[in-house]
Amino acid sequence: MRVILSGGGTGGHIYPALALSEAVLHHEPDSEFLYVGSERGVEANIVPKTGMPFKQLVVQGFKRSLSFENIKTIRLFLKAVKQAKKIIREFQPDVVVGTGGYVSGAVVYAAQQLHIPTVIHEQNSVAGVTNKFLSRGATRVGIAFEMAKHEFPKGKVVLVGNPRAQQVANIKSHFSWRTLSLRDDRQTLLIFGGSQGAPAINLAVLEAIPHFNQQTYQVVIVTGPKRYQNMLDLLTEKQIELSDNVRILPYIDNMPEVLSETSAIVSRAGATSIAEITALGIPSILIPSPYVTGDHQTKNAQSLVDAGAALMIKEPDLSGIKLAEASDKLLLNQDFGDVMAAQSAKIGMPDAGDRLYALLLDAVADKAE
Repeated sequence: MRVILSGGGTGGHIYPALALSEAVLHHEPDSEFLYVGSERGVEANIVPKTGMPFKQLVVQGFKRSLSFENIKTIRLFLKAVKQAKKIIREFQPDVVVGTGGYVSGAVVYAAQQLHIPTVIHEQNSVAGVTNKFLSRGATRVGIAFEMAKHEFPKGKVVLVGNPRAQQVANIKSHFSWRTLSLRDDRQTLLIFGGSQGAPAINLAVLEAIPHFNQQTYQVVIVTGPKRYQNMLDLLTEKQIELSDNVRILPYIDNMPEVLSETSAIVSRAGATSIAEITALGIPSILIPSPYVTGDHQTKNAQSLVDAGAALMIKEPDLSGIKLAEASDKLLLNQDFGDVMAAQSAKIGMPDAGDRLYALLLDAVADKAE
């Protein structure tokens, strides 16, 4: 199978596409891929490291207010569509897959005009603007949350989950907490505000550290690289010491391996994070970012809360006391934590990559008919 993948802007669009490529290769080892991304997106740093052929287009997003920049955006889009058609004709894919972001809009739209089968994948509970635009002409639409189904044309939509879940579930971990001078025979709470960290979470954690110092469970706090020194400075300023069961790190490179040894997690509610958490059946405390389009992280989190798989603390309500109380509820009440872990695992789709691969086959078969 020959596949063009396109998605950009954030890791939440990129990692599912790369995870899908692994699933396709598992079924069809001789498959070939081309990734088309944007010049400014993080995909320009992530994709080439995988060895996958990578091409770039110049695109930008629309301004929400009236702006002359939107005229430039339209011009760039039309130019990108023209370039994408050239790329598609040269590569001759069996199917083109869009996972979101402005660049996928140009690539998938170009494929639709050339009558190439297209599949779009929506990772969030609220559909992105680009995916909604593309869905009318798409051959198939894969979604990760049931509640997103009503946002797309009937008859095309299939609940497949997030391919990142399968990628994480299949990782064989050799990680040991001893590498951080912690113990493997204790429950471990991981607090992670995303790759860049989250100031509001870090401040709440700072307030909760004296409580964590006294607990039987371990706590690993990931601040984000740019916020690590600030956290250390605040600890010194407030004269807060760390006990032997608390560690503060700037970043974790091998997150999937670490997650497999994690008892509970405090996290944002992005699509990739939720896919990873549920694939491993980890009980969670979700703190949705209020700064995302359509408040989709709150809706992502609510779907887990409704299923009894997570607790949620909205950022305006976040405090060290509430964080400490929720953490104790998960880790000191074993029955409660075990039930929540089981519910989390029920939501997870560790075969999501295979499900999306099957959707690609359906799209290609439609074209053949």
